Amino acid sequence: MSSTGTTDHEATGPRGARHERDAADRLLRAATRSGAHLIAEAASLVQGWAVLADPIAGAVYSTPAAAAADGVHAAAAPREHPHCTQRPAAGAVLVLAAAPTVPPGHACHVATTTAALLEVRGQRAAELRGEQMRLHTTLIRLLLAGHTAAVTETLGGNRLTHVTVYRLSGVDLPTAHEVLWRAVRPSLAPYADACTLMGRRDGELVVAELHHGGDDGRILRLVSRLSERHHLLAGLAGPLPLAEMPTAHSDAAAARHSATPDRRVVPADAVGASRLTVLLPTAPYTRWAVSVLRPLSPAHQHLLLVWLRTGSKPRAAAALGLSAGTVRARIRDLSRLLGADLEDATVRAHLLLALRAPAPAPGDDDSGSGSGSGSTTTSRSGSSPPDPPSPPGPPHPARLESLPDGLLDTDAVRGWAIGLVGGLEPHLRIALACWLRHHARTAPAAAELHVHRTTLAGWLNRCAEHLARNLADATVRAEIHLALKATRTGPDDPAALPRRGGRTYRRL
Repeated sequence: MSSTGTTDHEATGPRGARHERDAADRLLRAATRSGAHLIAEAASLVQGWAVLADPIAGAVYSTPAAAAADGVHAAAAPREHPHCTQRPAAGAVLVLAAAPTVPPGHACHVATTTAALLEVRGQRAAELRGEQMRLHTTLIRLLLAGHTAAVTETLGGNRLTHVTVYRLSGVDLPTAHEVLWRAVRPSLAPYADACTLMGRRDGELVVAELHHGGDDGRILRLVSRLSERHHLLAGLAGPLPLAEMPTAHSDAAAARHSATPDRRVVPADAVGASRLTVLLPTAPYTRWAVSVLRPLSPAHQHLLLVWLRTGSKPRAAAALGLSAGTVRARIRDLSRLLGADLEDATVRAHLLLALRAPAPAPGDDDSGSGSGSGSTTTSRSGSSPPDPPSPPGPPHPARLESLPDGLLDTDAVRGWAIGLVGGLEPHLRIALACWLRHHARTAPAAAELHVHRTTLAGWLNRCAEHLARNLADATVRAEIHLALKATRTGPDDPAALPRRGGRTYRRL
């Protein structure tokens, strides 16, 4: 054996070299067990604490657990922690805090050896990562195809009953996938009644967390940090029963279309959940919605809801995993089934309102005319008298083209509408209403207004600033359309656009 070890440690002599070889042997044996054992052995050798800190996951391993926060802070601000020894290791940072009695040279030797072993473990994991990622993608595809029993049997988790789905998109997706994989450390063996699957499909990253009814928020925190660091947009849906994985998958895509750089992760239950619906009188609102949606099956309603949330048929097709032609054909069929023109902006806004209506109360009669919802009432307390019966409903099913009297023409709704679109200059209001009628398409709206597309785009930017709303969100546009109708005192006609001459306009 070479005598280099003895020469390098002349200050401590052969005994010191032997001591460091023993330390390296202990670290090597720990590394063959797990990364956690390796970090624990390093902390024991320096008689202090050791933390492997990841920029996304935080503390990956920590010994003791109470040192996790100190390790993350030291990795983030090394100059503020000069007493700590730090080494880059497998995409993370190894932080060691040795006891005062431990020689600095020994602490550096332990840190260097531990970092090298972590790199070896990382390289080995990288060699297997490709196969593991493909397996995860296959399991996600099986879940979407409805083979839940086969997936849970593969995972060995009998308690895995629910799923939360995240769908992420962005330019830096391959790098983000590897970073999230390293942060989550996914395993096919359920840990604490949860198992995380992730895979890239059709240019996006899909993360499915399988659990027992509810998750602890760990994956959400990791996705949030990842989205900020790699400039991704994400939508999430769930928890939903495992059998409803396709629904959660499409809802997450619909929610992602509402994400912005200011709000990068959007939950599906926040899309379309407007301030307007809570202001509507519950009983007539619910009766009207039930009557309107009676011809539709739950699958029909879900398709329409995804289409209205995403704002276009190609986006809805991508969210649902269907072809754009299939979505167009189904929407045409549903238009005939509802007896309404679903290309009309007002009809779309009313349909979204109906789809977001609260479920009818138990005991309500949802038959034919809708008149029975008030006939079977339940008093809130035993001593309260029963409510008087509701007046009979209309003899024919409700229509999407118009809303029942008293639904939007209330003081509460008018106050909401004025607060949303009040104060818009006349030319901005007319331009915004025209643009919404054309389903947010600038070119046909500019042609009808007889202005240049650049001019209209500038006006729309001013509208977005005034309204403090994201006009790229289809559900926000539906709300604004209803608010403009509720506050209209005259026709918002492009012919009434104030002009000075040619294609210019005049401020009033």
